[in-house]
Amino acid sequence: MALNHKRPRRRRRGPNNKTGMILISAVLVLVFLVTFARVLTLKKTQAVYSEKEEYYGELLASEEQRKEDLVEFEKYTQTNAYIEEVAKERYGLVKDGEILFVAGN
Repeated sequence: MALNHKRPRRRRRGPNNKTGMILISAVLVLVFLVTFARVLTLKKTQAVYSEKEEYYGELLASEEQRKEDLVEFEKYTQTNAYIEEVAKERYGLVKDGEILFVAGN
């Protein structure tokens, strides 16, 4: 008696498998392109934010300098020299013993 020894059937790799591989490859390429486009967009956004950061840094430095100038001016306004200067310029006042000369046309 002869025993029937059949070989196990191999699964046939046909067009279904190739189609699946092509679809998966297409999806991967699409994901890569979308990711790449997003990276480019983020780099442009980062460049804009870097410019804004530089601008506002300079603006902040100038405002800090202005603040220091105002603090110094405030201290100066508390001195007698400032009071005398304002009295002479605005009100035309003079100290005792000073002579006021007015230039004529």
